[in-house]
Amino acid sequence: MTGAAEGPCEEWGILLHGYADGELDAANALRFEQHLAGCAGCAAELERLEALRQAIAQDSVRWPASPALRERVTAAIAREVVRPSSLPAVPITAMLSGLLDYVRRWSLVPALAVLAVGLFLVVSRPEPGQTLQDELVASHVRSLLANHLTDVATSDQHTVKPWFNGKIDFSPPVVDLAARGFPLVGGRVDYVGGRVVAALIYRRHGHIINLFVWPSTAASSATTEREGYTLVNWTQAGLNFWIVSDLNTVEIKEFQEDFAEATPK
Repeated sequence: MTGAAEGPCEEWGILLHGYADGELDAANALRFEQHLAGCAGCAAELERLEALRQAIAQDSVRWPASPALRERVTAAIAREVVRPSSLPAVPITAMLSGLLDYVRRWSLVPALAVLAVGLFLVVSRPEPGQTLQDELVASHVRSLLANHLTDVATSDQHTVKPWFNGKIDFSPPVVDLAARGFPLVGGRVDYVGGRVVAALIYRRHGHIINLFVWPSTAASSATTEREGYTLVNWTQAGLNFWIVSDLNTVEIKEFQEDFAEATPK
């Protein structure tokens, strides 16, 4: 397939960014390179990304953090520290203090990046009393905001399934439902409910579906809503499944039925 010269092919976008970041396995890298040879749009986009990376890496685009910026960051952190919280104050304060040292010594761009990562790790910790559904929605939202939707980005189920080997203590079923309108995007390892779980990512038009999977011996079934997201739960073949998406309930149920029908009972 040949992309338009004015822009990259939409269906190759995930592989394009994975290729630019050096995150593709050999099979998908070769597949993308073959596509790239005949697609001027994707080639131009890849060249643009590489030029942007080179420009950001130059010393001339870095600026020292000003004293005023450090004072603003310090004041913002102070407000968070004094706010009532169930998280231990000492470890958080110590970590943020170290990050502020980076702000003082480093240039602006990397310093803010380190600070953002540190704050993300603090706020992403589950709070006592947080329900499993709350954790699932938080993981779904983080996967969209933190540019970490997938650890392995491919629509090939035979690549995604073996990728989990050695990373989790069970083998999640992986199927491609593109023929039913739910193409597989990839997979990642996540942490929900006090354990490491598998997350399978599917797409429905412009909507993302996170399907969380982990072993369970207890039967369960539920459909709930949290913060505008629909969650559907069921157990099958000794595994617990949770769907999280902003899709409407009808389409999510359709996805659940298609997935359950295509996997072992």
